[in-house]
Amino acid sequence: MPATTENNHNQGSFLGRISIRRNQVMSMDGTHDSECEEMELFQRHVAERFTELLSSTDEPEAFLSIAWLRKLLDEFLCCEAEFKAVLLMGRDPYQIAKPPLDKLLPEFLDRIIKSLDVCNAVSLGIDSLRNIQRLAEIVISSLDHTLIGDGQVRRAKKALSALLSAMLHEDKDGGLTKGTERSRSFGRRGNKDKDRSAAVPFRTLSWTMPKNWSAAKQIHMMSSNLAAPRGNESTGLALPVFIMNTVLVFVLWTLIAALPCQERNGLGSHFQLPRNLSWAQPVSGLQERISEEWKKKEKKGTVGLLEEMQKMEKIAQWLLDFTESFQFPAEAEKLEEVRTQVEELADICRKMDEGLEPLQMQIREVFHRVLRTRTEFLHVLDQAAKLNTPTTS
Repeated sequence: MPATTENNHNQGSFLGRISIRRNQVMSMDGTHDSECEEMELFQRHVAERFTELLSSTDEPEAFLSIAWLRKLLDEFLCCEAEFKAVLLMGRDPYQIAKPPLDKLLPEFLDRIIKSLDVCNAVSLGIDSLRNIQRLAEIVISSLDHTLIGDGQVRRAKKALSALLSAMLHEDKDGGLTKGTERSRSFGRRGNKDKDRSAAVPFRTLSWTMPKNWSAAKQIHMMSSNLAAPRGNESTGLALPVFIMNTVLVFVLWTLIAALPCQERNGLGSHFQLPRNLSWAQPVSGLQERISEEWKKKEKKGTVGLLEEMQKMEKIAQWLLDFTESFQFPAEAEKLEEVRTQVEELADICRKMDEGLEPLQMQIREVFHRVLRTRTEFLHVLDQAAKLNTPTTS
């Protein structure tokens, strides 16, 4: 996508600029001015990325589609890379270990741990979408004929009933449908015993979610103590930490709303964002739009707000009505309507076939990226602790 290429170029320029400045010898005032400019640039980039995402909501077919979610994850990964550059690149470990970061960073690292569970849960949801796609493909193969008979209609009706049932019960079943219940890991493929032993310390590397785990509660815990920095802290390093915390929670909240996920009751009650900050305005705009969509669908039960699923549900219901009232031979006009619906269903399956695997790979990339970020921050904090420990003679 051209927009992604441009964002990657901006990100490269941003990271290069920070690297050069951190290697220069400056006066204390000059260093402070430089840091203020870096943080201002970081905020501007976040604002631009989410403004672009918000502008695409004016195109009904694009908003909350697979392609839109992939773009959201692209923007998140860019924000995450710039955030690390602002806080870590060429910086004295002591600077990020002193107040207020001594409290804010551990909270951020805790949110990362919670985010790993969400990545696992939404990935399971993508597996269940593949199961729904297979049912849709059975419908297509049954009804994509010039002449439709009783046997083909019975086969399509059975698949449509299973498809709609899966859509209505995904939330209760935790994003798992029959045939998708399996345990996998986000770790690299290789020797199974080796992978299993390597995954032991990381509870979140398992794709099997506990039955009492709740996506809505997880997001609530991540956002409960999310507070904007005030006073002098609002222009210091606490600000990019708050921005990254907010972006992380928002992106995960969006994935949970869009994709099948375990226990989402209460997800529509979203966290508050400060309206006076330029970067927060487009995020708030997206949050409000998604909340409105969620409230429309929450009462009747839904597989999620994914655009492809919303379209598939409408088509499947129309086709089910057709199969229930079918009498051979069907009228030519009715068969033409069926053909149109089947073609639209096939187009949705094509988009799922092309997009679900890359989307799942991006979620895997987010999982590994934030886990690596957590390790890097722990290493720097450990360095700072060693520097502050008095040596004994």
